[in-house]
Parts: sequence; structure tokens; C-alpha cells
Amino acid sequence: MDVELSARSRQILEAIIEDYIATAEPVGSSAVARRHAMSFSSATVRNVMANLEEMGLLISPHTSAGRIPTEKAYRFYVDSLVALRQVTRDEKKQIIRRCRQSGGGLSDILKETSRALSSLSNYMGIVVAPSFISDVFRHIEFLRLSAHKVLAILVSTNGTVQNRLVETEDDISQDDLVKMGNYLNELMQGLTISQARERILAEMQNEKVQYDRLMSQALQISQQAVSMERDEIFVEGQARILDQPEFSNGRRMQEIYRTFEHKGLMLQLLGSCMKAEGVQIYIGSETPASQSAGVSLITSRFVTGNNTIGLLGVIGPTRMGYSSVIPIVDYTARLVSRLLHDE
Repeated sequence: MDVELSARSRQILEAIIEDYIATAEPVGSSAVARRHAMSFSSATVRNVMANLEEMGLLISPHTSAGRIPTEKAYRFYVDSLVALRQVTRDEKKQIIRRCRQSGGGLSDILKETSRALSSLSNYMGIVVAPSFISDVFRHIEFLRLSAHKVLAILVSTNGTVQNRLVETEDDISQDDLVKMGNYLNELMQGLTISQARERILAEMQNEKVQYDRLMSQALQISQQAVSMERDEIFVEGQARILDQPEFSNGRRMQEIYRTFEHKGLMLQLLGSCMKAEGVQIYIGSETPASQSAGVSLITSRFVTGNNTIGLLGVIGPTRMGYSSVIPIVDYTARLVSRLLHDE
């Protein structure tokens, strides 16, 4: 962010943001000078606050003489000011205990991970299961079940096998289904399921394909199969975020709740976070879904080797405790990566 502040302005802005995070109340100059034992007067603080407001870093609510941070201020804070705290021993123990006592299955581990993230952050914890993100296509074959039903068998490079029941308009022979499988295996080899979807849609626009009955049918069937990808999302703590003062407005609460409860909107919210490395922080309007204004999202991938396996994170108000949530998300992603690697 292209913002230059003096040491004094940085100190005052940091104090205002941290006070607002803690109290959810507009912050006045006298309170800043008093609470943070600053060496300059409240009048000086007031002048600096006026300058910060002109720069778009603070705004003054109509009902208060105090100021609150803008999204721009939070972005500057996260990029330049925040002092990340260490994850405590007790927090680490809680995360480890939840994951290891989950029963050992992948779904159980991820479900408990979302609960741990919510419990430790006091916001909403979210985990996206592997099938949604990174399964790399290795093989597809079709089995004729009846005149208008075909079983599509998808195999990924990590050995996952997924069966999809597809309905067809025409009665397709098993010999033709084998030919379709051979064509699609060449077309989609080495692609992720998401990339395969895009490749299929692109091929369907090809005039040559449109005039080839077998190729056209193959693409239509495979489009159904890969579009049935089972997106498994584990969400915990919706009530925690709805309890935040920012969302006390009934209409705003409904918008946020609808986003959290609607799977498609959640996937839209998380979709652009999948390929980014390390901890990613999206503040307010930076988040992918328009319904998420006023919400911040902190995410990290969990991996095995160089392969992305899933995504986890915390969703909260823009007035989020970034100094504690960022390291919790980072530590949890590293732990889950290690647990899955050891499985």
C-alpha cells in the first residue's frame, strides 16, 4: 500500500486500531493519549487523527466524536504495523488434541480443525476438504448401466476413486463409451478437476467437436461428471461472528448469514484463495464475494509435498484480532499438513 506515515502517525494509528479491535467503540484522542501513555498531548493526537482522516485511514461516525479505522487502515496495519504474537503452548496443545483425537479419518480431522480454529479465534473456522481443490485427473472410464444411465469412474493421481451416475439423452453402446473414455483421457491428462471443467467447456465451443457426434457426447457426459464434484466444507462458529456488534443490524445479519449458509457463496468466497502460498489476508471488499463486505478472511493452504490438499481459515469482522489469528491459522495449516503427510 502506497501510504507514508511518520513514526508519530504510525504509533497513533496503531493505538487507534488496537483500541477499536478491543472495544468496537469509536476512539477519541484523549483515550488514545491516556491508555497508551504517549509522550504527546491529546491535542497533538487530535491533529494527527485529523490528518489520518484526510488520508482515508480513519472515519468519524455521525454519532460520535471518536474515529474508527477504514479498510485502508486495516490493510496498512496488517502490512506494516501488526506485531504477531506467538501461538501459546496451550493453544498448540488444543489444536493437536482435537486433530489427533478426531478418530483419524480425513473428514474427522478437518471437522475438528474447523472447531479448533473457531474456538481459538472466537470467530468462524472454515476448512475445505481436498476433493474441492487439488485432485489431479489421471483416468476416466464409463460403464453402461442402462439405456440412459452411465456410471462415470474418475481416478485421481493420489489414488482417489469417485463414481458419478450420469444420465444421457441417447442410448450409448459400451464400445462407444470406451472410445469416449480414451478421447477424454488424452484431453484431460494431468489437469486438476477444476482445470478439466474449463478444458471441457472450451472444447465444446470447437466447431470440429460440434460436428463429431461421439466427441460431442463424450464432452457432454464428462461435463456432468466433473460438475458433480463433491465440495465438502466444514464450518464452525457461525454464531460467534453474528454476535459481533458490526452485525447487530438485522438486514446485515441476514446477508452475512446467507453467505455462510449458502455453499455456493462460500465456495465463491474461497475460490480465489486456493493457489496462494502462505497465509493470505483479505480485508472487507478485498474478499472475493460481494456479500462479504465488512468481513475479513485469513486463509492458508495445507499441503503434502508440493501438492495443495486443502484450505483452512478464519472469517471474522474487519475489526479482527489479526495479531493472534494470523499465527493460529499459520500454525494450524502446518500441523494439518504434517498430520496428513504422516497418514
